[in-house]
Amino acid sequence: MVLASKEIIPVLSLCCFWYLVSSGSNVVGKTLLNQFPYPMTVTMVQLLSITIYSGPFFNLWGVRRFVEISWPYYFKLIVPLALGKFIGSVFTHVSLWKVPVSFTHTVKATMPLFSVVLSRIILGEKQTLKVYLSLMPIIIGVAIASFTELSFDLVGLLSALVATLQHTLQNIFSKKVLRDTGIHHLRLLHVLGRLALFMFLPVWLYFDFWHLISVSKFSTNTESYKVLGLLIIDGILNWLQNILAFSVMSMVTSLTYAVASSSKRIFVVGASLIVLGNPVTLNNICGMALALFGVMAYNKAKYDARENDKKRVILPMTNQNLNNSKVWLNGHSNTNGYKSLFV
Repeated sequence: MVLASKEIIPVLSLCCFWYLVSSGSNVVGKTLLNQFPYPMTVTMVQLLSITIYSGPFFNLWGVRRFVEISWPYYFKLIVPLALGKFIGSVFTHVSLWKVPVSFTHTVKATMPLFSVVLSRIILGEKQTLKVYLSLMPIIIGVAIASFTELSFDLVGLLSALVATLQHTLQNIFSKKVLRDTGIHHLRLLHVLGRLALFMFLPVWLYFDFWHLISVSKFSTNTESYKVLGLLIIDGILNWLQNILAFSVMSMVTSLTYAVASSSKRIFVVGASLIVLGNPVTLNNICGMALALFGVMAYNKAKYDARENDKKRVILPMTNQNLNNSKVWLNGHSNTNGYKSLFV
């Protein structure tokens, strides 16, 4: 109990820092995109930040460096994950550019819906009725928030949905890679960021670089320095946000992390409304609140389903099953490992 109490303070401190950094990252990102409408360049700077900062920092921190990964596995899972990383990032920035931060994060609350559907298709997982019912307030809340959003933009909505779909896929397959390879989670972040940077570079050169050279005509005025400063700050904050998210994930259970992530979304939405001051209606706020409540209900339903599965795995439920189990054990010579189940 003493150990658990000692662990609470570091986890709470990390969560608070994570919330602040994530809120700052979204506010800075929105401010940057309002002045510098180039979401691909913002993505490029973030990937560059992960690549540049992660190597020295992780080496200093003593993060395990090398893991044996076969080339077929690398091309089957690592490369698609890196591709998805920059695609999800680009669409997130397009959404932030087109609609308020609060709306983007409300739409991203649909991640449980994507998670249930994709887990069913990819992994064949079935969910309980309680899990399916918990998705209803998420869907209704996002619908209300969308219909009542004063700054509604279809491109912004679709971009947020695509980004959410991609992040859900990335979560599913990242967990598989971590389980299959044993790679450190922070090292995986570095590998994906570096690979995504090289894959995204030709795309950025084609769409943004020449356009920036020919249209923007870089000049050394105050506005240019301000945009450059915001780009650097945004890259650093995004990198820190990834570090903190992975660190919290490694210290707590899946349910605790899911609840912390949901709470962070509420914090980000609130901070963006206060700092950026985008106009909202009462119905809009109610829609956001309903969607975020649905996320919390989903996390609780998933936890209950896991606990029920654990209870069903080993212990017999009737006296008849218990007697049958004892008879079976008495007929086998190696029963020492099973007797404690019935004490």
